[in-house]
Amino acid sequence: MGSKTLEDEDPGRQDAPPSNGSNAVGGEPRGNHISRDGDGCMGSDGCDEDNDDDAEAKAAASTAALTPTAAPDTNIKKKRKRAKKKKASAASKQSSPPRIPLDGLVTSGEFKPGQLMNYNAPLDTTLRAKAVELRRGRWPNLEDAEFLNNYRKSAEVHRQVRRWVQDTVKPGHTLTEIAVGIEDGVRALLGNQGLEPGMSLRSGLGFPTGLSLNNCVAHYTPNPGRKDTVLQYDDVMKVDFGVQINGWIVDSAFTMSFNPTYDNLLAAVKDATNTGIQTAGIDVRICDVSAAIQETMESYEVEIRGKVYPVKPVRNLCGHDIKHYHIHGEKMIPFTKHSDETKMEEGEVFAIETFGSTGRGYTREENGIYGYGLNDDAPPRVNFPLSSANRVFKTIKENFGTLVFARRYLERLGVDRYVAGLNCLVENGILEAYAPLVDIAGSYSAQFEHTILLREPYKEVISRGDDY
Repeated sequence: MGSKTLEDEDPGRQDAPPSNGSNAVGGEPRGNHISRDGDGCMGSDGCDEDNDDDAEAKAAASTAALTPTAAPDTNIKKKRKRAKKKKASAASKQSSPPRIPLDGLVTSGEFKPGQLMNYNAPLDTTLRAKAVELRRGRWPNLEDAEFLNNYRKSAEVHRQVRRWVQDTVKPGHTLTEIAVGIEDGVRALLGNQGLEPGMSLRSGLGFPTGLSLNNCVAHYTPNPGRKDTVLQYDDVMKVDFGVQINGWIVDSAFTMSFNPTYDNLLAAVKDATNTGIQTAGIDVRICDVSAAIQETMESYEVEIRGKVYPVKPVRNLCGHDIKHYHIHGEKMIPFTKHSDETKMEEGEVFAIETFGSTGRGYTREENGIYGYGLNDDAPPRVNFPLSSANRVFKTIKENFGTLVFARRYLERLGVDRYVAGLNCLVENGILEAYAPLVDIAGSYSAQFEHTILLREPYKEVISRGDDY
């Protein structure tokens, strides 16, 4: 999930994929081959919003069950023995759509690590050990077995859900169908529907599913009150969603396109993200990561309808560290050169992401709402004359805490007549509202993102998969 900069107030140990250079196409991301000849249904702009407060369409899907037939008994002369009842075996393969809880697939309860990468330079163990002692307690213990296993479980949920997206989403699907499918999949695989107070704080979505099309760079999600959008063959869609267990969020994103015209745009951003991951590490200056990202991304260009466009880093969005129940921490990683020599430190968790655009490479807020999040200084309780504000605040505290949420999450919990209450909380500085972020009309943008853990003696790209 991209973070705005301060400027806006104006499987085993291996190395990261290498930079491909300016002429590299990078191949098609998983899912590009699907439905190239889709129906191309016309849809509205992904960042428009209606004033109607209609509930969104629900996505429905079912999985067919195959029942094997028992083999005939040819031994008729022998005395039949009573067959012993066999224990039901655990499922070995995920369903489509994904609905089998991971605990039923991974019976050992131990989840595999992400990509383990060596640091580019040897670590100064003496100085670092002293620094770790000084900051003990500020960050999680990344070597704690339970913490690490839960984080890896969240990453596996993300991989399995996004595989379903890459394999099945095609032109003609609505953004509501896609978003609800992703979110239903996350909840099902975690084995927690989150309908009781406090349950979605134990595990669930890290933030609203982002499905941003074309010049809408980030922070678009379908919500009640907006006209639904139909995905088209010529769309470039950023898919950004988070999975959390006990407040620690796996933040990972990818981009889908069905028209090969945009392959080089996707390749540029994927390469820039991998460059950022390769450069990142303990005691690495954030400005060095940013410079490497910019150099890689700007080495690409893309031809669209006969015109060549440079791929520009979006200069007012950033990667970021991740804190407990906070998708955005205090450290930001811009995609362009700067002079901030703040260092990454052992024990930190980062979302390394990049956004590239064929437009200005700068976003502005569009009309509409992506989601809401409680401010850190929000009081434990409120007492406004508007009863709906008090009611909604209680629901937010019980179900989301400081996690960002979308309007449709409230409707899923059975909350109605909430808009005035949300507006009251925003106006009084208790709730922060987030809007879609767009570049100039007619431009296209892409995003790739992974969550990394800065561990000793290596960094773990915990969300890495065989897709990106």
